[in-house]
Amino acid sequence: MRILTLAIAVSALVVNAVRADVWGEAEKQIVRLDPIAFNELPREIVNELKAMKCAVPQTYERSKPHNVINGSFAERTQMDWAVLCSRKGVSLIKVFWGGAARCPSEISGGQDQKWLQDIGNDKIGYSRAIGSASEEAILKYHQQYEGPSPLPISHQGIEDHFIGKASIVHYCSNGKWITLTGAD
Repeated sequence: MRILTLAIAVSALVVNAVRADVWGEAEKQIVRLDPIAFNELPREIVNELKAMKCAVPQTYERSKPHNVINGSFAERTQMDWAVLCSRKGVSLIKVFWGGAARCPSEISGGQDQKWLQDIGNDKIGYSRAIGSASEEAILKYHQQYEGPSPLPISHQGIEDHFIGKASIVHYCSNGKWITLTGAD
């Protein structure tokens, strides 16, 4: 009986080690684009991203370059940029303000590996994508899924998607990023 218990324990360790290795290898295979690949980005932002050694991770489901967005993330009258920036296996949303803003310019950092998921056919895919969330979308999400009560909404937010699962909305308000309900 002890030998059987020991054999099961060793097998579990081996399976977990192989599984961790597969996920670690999948993290290394995430496509990360040089900021120069995004023609729409202003040159000074490209230069800053390159100086930060940022690459832009790409999801498994889209073929066109993505995870670079623009919108009015501080106030309706200014145009801002947000980029999903990956460095050494960690991604965060880097915001480039087009005018006055009191919110931090870096939000929602975390290991790239936590954004991997099984996508079928024994494949693992990177699944984090950002997008602009309109005022209407923010209010619609709150009506459909409840969650934190949105403040008076006066500009766009940044929607942070885990593809195929859910999203949250980062909303800049009074110098802080507020997390609001996204799509489910």
